[in-house]
Amino acid sequence: MGRAAGERMDPILTVPDLDEAVRFSEDLGSGSRTSHPPLRGARRTPPTTARSSGIGAGRAAGETMAAAATRADQEPPVRIRLLRPETRNSARSVWLYFGLIHLGFLARLLPFILGGGVLSDILFYREWAYLALDEGIWQGIDTAWVYPVGALVPMVAATVFGPSLYQLAWFLLFAGLNALGTAALLRRGAASSATAAYWWLTATALLGPVAVGRIDGLTAPVVITALLLVAARPFLASLLLSAATWMKVWPAAVVLAALVVVRHGRLRILGAGLVLTAGIAVAVAAFGDVRNLTGFLSAQGARGMQLEAPLSTPGVWQAITGTSGAYIYEDEVINTMEVRGASSGLVGDFMTPLLVVTVVLVAAFLAIARYRGARADALLATGSLALVSTLVVFNKVGSPQFMLWIAAVIAAGLVLDRAAEWRYPAIAMLGCAALTTLVYPVFYNALRYELNPAVAVLLTLRNLLVVSILVWSLVRLGRLTARARTHAAAATGA
Repeated sequence: MGRAAGERMDPILTVPDLDEAVRFSEDLGSGSRTSHPPLRGARRTPPTTARSSGIGAGRAAGETMAAAATRADQEPPVRIRLLRPETRNSARSVWLYFGLIHLGFLARLLPFILGGGVLSDILFYREWAYLALDEGIWQGIDTAWVYPVGALVPMVAATVFGPSLYQLAWFLLFAGLNALGTAALLRRGAASSATAAYWWLTATALLGPVAVGRIDGLTAPVVITALLLVAARPFLASLLLSAATWMKVWPAAVVLAALVVVRHGRLRILGAGLVLTAGIAVAVAAFGDVRNLTGFLSAQGARGMQLEAPLSTPGVWQAITGTSGAYIYEDEVINTMEVRGASSGLVGDFMTPLLVVTVVLVAAFLAIARYRGARADALLATGSLALVSTLVVFNKVGSPQFMLWIAAVIAAGLVLDRAAEWRYPAIAMLGCAALTTLVYPVFYNALRYELNPAVAVLLTLRNLLVVSILVWSLVRLGRLTARARTHAAAATGA
């Protein structure tokens, strides 16, 4: 059973290393930010049973220890082939994973790049960019637009290599900003930082073409970076969030959460947002019509209930079963599928007021929790998730890229809060990402043109998971508030 002298041992995990790995895993699961020194070379020996005293006791103990040491030398170490935590969670491993994920994206986009084509909605981005550069018609400035005017910035920036390489330029923007978000997660220095980075990259990969083919794929990593910066550098974080909001409205929910939670930087958060907004308004007024600045609000408000929206699910099943006169309508102007007939019009009319009321209630709940002394980092992450999930659940649009909104906040939450307590939304979101890709683009034609019940089941499961994430965030807000109240009562009693 023993090893010959000089025999080479495999680089495997021995008992001391396993102890270290177990402690690391326990820390990660509990959200602890402490670390333990490795117990290199430690050996376990059986306790001595000698009860002698004086020299005899010392001699007996010495003989016992020598015998134990001899047995330990003769017995091989426990051979458990596990990847060491310091290897698994090193920054180098994360960046290697980052490279593999983005090489996969690039390989998928290569036919488009070589053929001068573009993926998905990037077709519209290229048209709008060159409409501005070639004909002088700037969306959101000269005419009302479905996006906030800031979305023109990355769209025009992607023209740097010309129209035939627009897809390549867009991919480089996507990869660069995703690198920014990944670096922000790693630089946080929490025990769960690497886990959060792995999780974010996995969610991005599962969303596939939705992540790399929509402008939301650019705003999501910016929001991650801002969430991790807001406590230390509120002005800079607010500038990032405000810039992202002027590309796609959803980061405004994170701004609202930050204004409620971050007490000492509140004025700087508000000031940065106002400064950037004022600058954009002046530019639009100077070069176009300032009334177009808010054109995206009316454009979104006029839309019907989109096929994938969570609250459209009953209408989808009504259309499939042929009851209540519901049907699927294709709006070719804005390239969407909508549920029409039955109660869809009534539901659509109530969606915006319901959304506003829910956001106000969640913000009030968040303010109460902060007033009662809930932990700021946990509250910022949970409040942001609750507000962003509200925007998705009570939204009549329901586009697949909305999953990136929720994923970005969960990635930050895994670092800001105790990672173990975010296990449910993290797992549920990965399920949402996979189901979203299966629905769109994999089986989307079967759903919209054939009303395939099997695909409708996938969509229904995805929407139920999204609603469950909103419910989880509200329950967690309640728990954070209750814990803060309990701690305050204990401190008062002391």
